[in-house]
Amino acid sequence: MIAPTGFLNAFFALPEGTFTGYANGRRYVVSRSVYGAGRSLKLVAHQLGGPDYISMNLYLTRQSGALLRPCEMPADKVVSFVTALIPDT
Repeated sequence: MIAPTGFLNAFFALPEGTFTGYANGRRYVVSRSVYGAGRSLKLVAHQLGGPDYISMNLYLTRQSGALLRPCEMPADKVVSFVTALIPDT
C-alpha cells in the first residue's frame, strides 16, 4: 500500500529509537529504527500491560514512493495507531 500523507507526517514526527507514548487510550513502548541510508524504516510497538502489538516496515522507493508494509495485520490498524500516537515528553 502507498502510505497516506497524514500517516507519513505522523510517522516522521516520531523520535528515532525507543520511547513510550499513548495511542487510543493505551500506553505503549515503541521502537522506530532506520536502515539502508534512510530508505527502510521499521516501527514496533508493544502495549504496556496489555496484548496489543503493532509492527510495520516503510520503504521509500524512487519508483513507487513510500510503501507501507504492515507485519501480519491490516494496514488500517497501523495507520490508525501511528496517527494517534503521542510520545511522552
